[in-house]
Amino acid sequence: METIASAQKQIIPLSGSKPRAGRAAPFLPMSRAEMTALGWDECDIVLVTGDAYVDHPSFGMAIIGRLLESQGFRVGIISQPDWQSAEPFKALGRPRLFFGITGGNLDSMVNRYTSDRKLRHDDAYTAGGEGGKRPDRCTIVYTQRCREAYKDVPIVLGGIEASLRRIAHYDYWSDKVRRSILADAKADLLIYGNAERAVVEVANRLAAGDTPRQLDSIRGVALFRRVPEHFTELHADDLDSADEGASRKPGDTVIRLPSFEQVEDDRDAYARASRVLHREANPGNARPLVQRHGDRDLWLNPPPIPLTSDEMDTVYDLPYARAPHPSYGDAKIPAWDMIKFSVTVMRGCFGGCTFCSITEHEGRIIQNRSEGSILREIEKIRDKTPGFTGVISDIGGPTANMYRMACKDPKIEAACRLPSCVFPDICPNLNTSHDDLIRLYRKVREVKGVKKVMVASGVRYDLAVKSPEYVKELVTHHVGGYLKIAPEHTERGPLDKMMKPGIGTYDRFKEMFDAAAKEAGKKYYLIPYFIAAHPGTTDQDMLQLALWLKKNRYRADQVQTFLPSPMATATAMYHTGVNTLKGVRRGATDKVETVRGGRQRRLHKAFLRYHDPDNWPLLRDALKEMGRADLIGPRPDQLVPAHQPPGTGKAAATKRPVRPIGRGQRFTTKGVPFPKK
Repeated sequence: METIASAQKQIIPLSGSKPRAGRAAPFLPMSRAEMTALGWDECDIVLVTGDAYVDHPSFGMAIIGRLLESQGFRVGIISQPDWQSAEPFKALGRPRLFFGITGGNLDSMVNRYTSDRKLRHDDAYTAGGEGGKRPDRCTIVYTQRCREAYKDVPIVLGGIEASLRRIAHYDYWSDKVRRSILADAKADLLIYGNAERAVVEVANRLAAGDTPRQLDSIRGVALFRRVPEHFTELHADDLDSADEGASRKPGDTVIRLPSFEQVEDDRDAYARASRVLHREANPGNARPLVQRHGDRDLWLNPPPIPLTSDEMDTVYDLPYARAPHPSYGDAKIPAWDMIKFSVTVMRGCFGGCTFCSITEHEGRIIQNRSEGSILREIEKIRDKTPGFTGVISDIGGPTANMYRMACKDPKIEAACRLPSCVFPDICPNLNTSHDDLIRLYRKVREVKGVKKVMVASGVRYDLAVKSPEYVKELVTHHVGGYLKIAPEHTERGPLDKMMKPGIGTYDRFKEMFDAAAKEAGKKYYLIPYFIAAHPGTTDQDMLQLALWLKKNRYRADQVQTFLPSPMATATAMYHTGVNTLKGVRRGATDKVETVRGGRQRRLHKAFLRYHDPDNWPLLRDALKEMGRADLIGPRPDQLVPAHQPPGTGKAAATKRPVRPIGRGQRFTTKGVPFPKK
């Protein structure tokens, strides 16, 4: 098994079999007519996606398609096909090598349903924002239709839906444990995480005559196979003893997770499997995992090695059209409108927030682009993107301020199994310097034609407080009216289960933010976001948060209720009632209080919107049950009034972002105060 250092010497595009070469297509073809115009009689690879096709590096199918094209492959795209029959999946003919299938930029169930399991009527990744253009579990459905269309063509799954459902997992929408999506879809291969290296190697080796079963050595790949005889199996019955094999020669040890049948019936077994999966997430020391599904073994190779800056630059410098496919005409694609003037500067996140899936998909080692590549993209936005007015809407990534941050010692980084570099405290081995990011901000502002560069990605405030210079730079030049921030809660119980810092760190950041705004002569506001009903949250915790909000004059109009997304650590807590951040042993597990009932979930949301008259009846009843009737009344220190205004108490509130309420002010949805009455 290669090390991170040895693998990072290999730069994309990889050398290998290049069956054809030629100029880049204006857009990857979505029809036979486009193939004919390019002089193609067939595609080597057909990508099927649940999103509208936007040829831009913020959309997964565009990155994979353009990268494969740069290797000399002919790549076509089938976008949001009608899944009622196999015919739409034949639109580009039989692919010579394989079908690549993705649900899109979001898990299809997250995309289609709210945290209350209600069907969404819109879709940001569809032309016109229209909902219903993809089926539930669309990766599975698309695979079935591709198999019907061309029975003998290999099928490779990828994207976030496949990545986060790669092992047996709890599915919130069916409220049961489902098999690996590879088993349910009956595909040949699954690629998880950052897929660039893996998909290039898969394509080149299939072109060279290998079969999918022979691709079992590629990092980031999952497939069904037998455990080789020379491997030693470590069982995950006792998690902490699983590290006993860490000193073995790399490549001869595989960790056997509890089987699908075990995790389906036994919540402790599920908790153990989840904990092992997250402990084996560091590409520097991760070992293969195997999980029995019926009479077959699902094999997961270690995670992909992070891309170097040169490789990241190669990916983002590919010849994207930087626009939706012309077939959509003038139809608006909300996700495209949101990101077309933004720039991604890095991938990954070492925060490890348990409710978030970024780390599970992109990893916790930050992958950075070079300044030159970032500046070139901004020039392309300026010169090629219609409607550009000189404002870069965001420069960031999964977080705003982890650019070029890394462990100080590569050996320590390669050996570490901790799920977060910043919890419970910032690791002393972590380089938290913001100098490179500050320098990047200054260079971006100097690009001709750029008037303003905004930071819309979430700022990791526990890192920002380490750099007063960064906070000053951010507030002085890159904030417009308000800045979103995510303390998520105020109470230690839920914060510990989220792996988030205490509210005191937020208070320190707010002091620095307000001081910098005052010095710059600006009236800027922080917009804090909070989560209701997260595992580990009690009714008392939500009451304390509501009192904090009222004391600080915040009115949370947009309420984020915990959504148990596939494979997240918090989802394992929600399903099992076990804290998988600690050892999981029968009779000695750390239990977690979970919020599962509809009434309690509504109550936790109501505490966040304590100011909404529609929530007052529920809150009054709850406060009486909690023995806190003293908080019912008209005083400023009381939470809800004793009397209900006529005509209120039933209607659902309109959801808007959290807005700070100043004295005598009301705020619009853009954070601009209305005139005082």
